Amino acid sequence: MPSRLRRGLSAVLIALACLLAPCGTLAAWAAYGLADTGRYVAAMAPLAADPRVRDAVADTVGDGVMTEVGAGPLRGTVRLYVRDAARSFTRTDAFRAGWDAANRAVHTAVLHALRDQGAAGRPVRVDLAPVTARVRGRLVRDNVPMAQRIPVRHTEVTVLPAREADRLRKGYRVLDVAAFWLPLAAVVFAVAGIAVAACRRRALTATGIGTAVGGVLLALAVLAGRRLTLAELPGAVDDPAAGAVYDALTATLRTASWLLVGLGLTVAAASWLTGRYAHLLRRRRPPGNPTADPAPPRPPRARL
Repeated sequence: MPSRLRRGLSAVLIALACLLAPCGTLAAWAAYGLADTGRYVAAMAPLAADPRVRDAVADTVGDGVMTEVGAGPLRGTVRLYVRDAARSFTRTDAFRAGWDAANRAVHTAVLHALRDQGAAGRPVRVDLAPVTARVRGRLVRDNVPMAQRIPVRHTEVTVLPAREADRLRKGYRVLDVAAFWLPLAAVVFAVAGIAVAACRRRALTATGIGTAVGGVLLALAVLAGRRLTLAELPGAVDDPAAGAVYDALTATLRTASWLLVGLGLTVAAASWLTGRYAHLLRRRRPPGNPTADPAPPRPPRARL
C-alpha cells in the first residue's frame, strides 16, 4: 500500500476512534451508571444534607400542607410554623432515611418501566407506602411521640407520564446497545489506525491528542447540558436544588471526561518523548558506513 494512502486511511480511522471515545463514555455512563439503582441511590444520598435540597423539599412540603389547610385568618402564621417544622424535619435522620427510600423506589419503578416492553402507553407510578414505613420506623427508633400511629397507606403517585416514559424507553434501548459497541469500536479503530500508519509513533501521538480533545469536549458538553437542563425546567422547580441533583448525577461522567484527557495526554507525551530519545541516539552514533568492508591492517614496520 502506498505511504500516502496509508497516511490517509490511518488519519480517518484515528479520527473516528477519537470521536467515538467520548460518545462511548457518555453512553456507558448512562447505561451502566444511571441504570444501576445502588449507584444512583449512593450518588443521591449526600444531597439529603445539601441546604439547597433541604430548603426545596421543605418549601414543597409546606406548600402542600397549606394547600390542604386552605385559607383562614391565621394562614400566615400557620405557613411560617409549617415551613419551620418542615425544615427542622429535613435535618433529622428520618428525613435521610426517607430520602434514600424515595430515591430507591422512584429509580426502581422507572428502570422497570424502561425495561418492560409491555409497559408502553402506561405512566410510571410509585407506591409511597415503603417510604412512609421507612420514615415511621426511623421516628419510632428516635422515640418521637405518636410516631407509631402514623398510618402507612398505599398511595401511588405518577413520576413519569405515559408519553415521556415511551420516549425514554426507546432511548434506553439505543443506549443499551451503544454502551457496548461504541467503546469497542473506538478501540478497534484506534488500533487499526496505528497499525496501518506509515509512522506508527506519530499515529500514536495523534491518537493521544485526539483522545484528550475528546475528553475536553465531553466535559464542555456536561457543562452545556447543565445549563440547558436548568433552563428547560418549569418555574416551580428550584434551580439551586436541581443544579445540585444534576451535579451529583454527572459527577462520574465529569471524572471520566478528565480521565480521557489525562490518558490521552500521557500517551501523546510518552510517544513524543520516545521519539525524541530515539532521535538523540541516532545523532550520537559515530559516522561511517557499517556495511563497507573494513580496511586491511597495515604490516608492522621492520625495526632497524
